[in-house]
Amino acid sequence: MPDLYKMITADTLLNLKWEDLAPYYGDLEQEPITKEDIENWMARWTIISEIQDELYNRAYVATSVNTADEEAEKRFDAYMEEIYPNVMEAEQNLKKKLIASGLTVAGFEIPMRNMRAQAELFREENIPLRVEEEKLANQFDKIIGAQTVQWKGAEKTVRQMEVVLRDRDSQTRLEGWKTMADRQLEDRKAINDLWVQFMELREKIAANAGLPSFREFRWKELLRFDYCVADCKSFQHAIEEAVVPVANRLAERRKKALGLDRLKYCDTLVDLADAEPLKPFSDVDELKRGAKAIFSKVHPQFGAYFSQMEDEGHLDLENRKNKAAGAYCTDFAYTKRPFVFANAVGIHDDVQSVLHEGGHAFHSFESFKLPYFQQRAESAIPIEFAEVASMGMEFLSLRYLSKKHGGFYSNSEAARAQSEHLEQSLLFWPYMAMVDAFQHWAYENPQAGKDPDACDEKWSALEDRFRPYIDWSGYENVKMTGWHRKPHIHQTPFYYVEYGLAQLGAAQIWLHAAQDENRAVAMYRNALSLGGTVSLPGLFAAAGIKFSFDEQTLRQAAERMEQAILSFE
Repeated sequence: MPDLYKMITADTLLNLKWEDLAPYYGDLEQEPITKEDIENWMARWTIISEIQDELYNRAYVATSVNTADEEAEKRFDAYMEEIYPNVMEAEQNLKKKLIASGLTVAGFEIPMRNMRAQAELFREENIPLRVEEEKLANQFDKIIGAQTVQWKGAEKTVRQMEVVLRDRDSQTRLEGWKTMADRQLEDRKAINDLWVQFMELREKIAANAGLPSFREFRWKELLRFDYCVADCKSFQHAIEEAVVPVANRLAERRKKALGLDRLKYCDTLVDLADAEPLKPFSDVDELKRGAKAIFSKVHPQFGAYFSQMEDEGHLDLENRKNKAAGAYCTDFAYTKRPFVFANAVGIHDDVQSVLHEGGHAFHSFESFKLPYFQQRAESAIPIEFAEVASMGMEFLSLRYLSKKHGGFYSNSEAARAQSEHLEQSLLFWPYMAMVDAFQHWAYENPQAGKDPDACDEKWSALEDRFRPYIDWSGYENVKMTGWHRKPHIHQTPFYYVEYGLAQLGAAQIWLHAAQDENRAVAMYRNALSLGGTVSLPGLFAAAGIKFSFDEQTLRQAAERMEQAILSFE
């Protein structure tokens, strides 16, 4: 049998079939695990796991960089149908084998805990259902990726139209927003139909696992050992009490600055300065240069990591037609490289997206040093801390946005950018609470949850609760379908509260950096290097921050952020 491990390269990996992988899984399953040989056995399991994981991620990336690429879609579907089910079964068998052996290796206590939970949750009959779920998620991407409009004689993606929402002219903003919304509403039925399919499929997945609801299934799948549903609802309440009043004050400030009696959604993003919208870069190369300079200021190694990704072609940052929405970072585990995907159109939000995804990439680079895949796989690292890596980088980068540091702006523009980031971060918490509360409601009440009309009604009520400062008069259809425009709700259910918890952690890093930046960065970087080898509270503690849901910690961060915003005036 040829040595697959020596034959694989990034170029040849996408050609692998299950028949290429099966013998290596078979050998590991047949070989006894002994105290003397466990490290070697684990090392070989690591390699085959890395290969299959990178194969999946490369296949997925190919579909998202070009949603119209039929060959990429066929390759992804072939992976999901022919390789994924076999890999899941083989990985499950190896987990069971290791657990049954009673043996372990150093630094593997938390991964073993996770494996036991995963082994308990695994059901073979769910494999084809998860394949179908991935296909539905892919269909959602295609719907969103095809959304374009005509604007001033040119075809624009919905993402590109976000530039218009930052225009100083209120009528231009309103017309641009209406144009976007009308196009998005054209897909209302298609997204509703997909949602019903998602909900029905997830009910079956939970039932197969012997669980009463998909929320319970997902809680176990997300390995949430350190907090519960009640904690999430407490966090929603804390946001309502500690952050919504701050958001209301900022909204009044915004209305006054813009000379408005009512604040529509299209008025929430425009810069309050009496100046043109921030235009940080004219092309993606300029975005890369500025980001690299900022990362280098935070820590030279971060700049070096980013340069390596650029040199090796692991950055796809520009927006274009037939590209999936959003931004993400994923790992190519076997070649030990992260890949960053974004949709830059020339606004400050693009800068923040690259800084955010850069934090994820640096987390990958730092944790790649751990010996075993199961210690550093994306699924092994608590999402709540993975997002501290990304949001923490955004906050640490704030002071380096100006051109004097190699960034994008004059000093006055940098102050505007910092103010915008802090304001949007504050306003994110109420929005996050909406997304989280909506999902809890949907899966607690599955009959209503799979009724799109009921979903519209619930989302509208959550808007009133968490964003009362936005006036939706005359645009009720846009208001109530806001849940359509958050991909996480559809594609990665319950993966959103992590951002709120992580932002609270990131804000604490920002506060610490104001006192001692070198120490704050050193602790942050050390925590990244731990991968998934310690508990979630332990990772927060390693970064010098508190894992918290409480109103007091949230209020302290929110008020300090508000003070900083006002200081830039």
